[in-house]
Amino acid sequence: MNPPLIAIGVVVAVAFTVSAISWGKERSTWSFLQLLGAGFWIVVVFAHIAETFHLFPEMGWGLPNSTGHYLDLISALAGLILFPAGYFARRLTKRRTSH
Repeated sequence: MNPPLIAIGVVVAVAFTVSAISWGKERSTWSFLQLLGAGFWIVVVFAHIAETFHLFPEMGWGLPNSTGHYLDLISALAGLILFPAGYFARRLTKRRTSH
């Protein structure tokens, strides 16, 4: 397995764990969006693991216009939108309520 994939997987696992803890404490919409975004990144990591180990070959991992390609792409984009949106909205909400 390639080291960059392992490193990214560790970072994503930490982001997911921290997001799950935040959502467990706050139970807010914003913390849930952050957790959902991290969950989409988990899907991206699993997609790349499946591609590396040739799991579920019918998904067409790494091939353009395949189901696996679009699952990976949509999950990455959803994570890139939801995770930071949830994080920054949660921080702004906390900042406003603390004053």
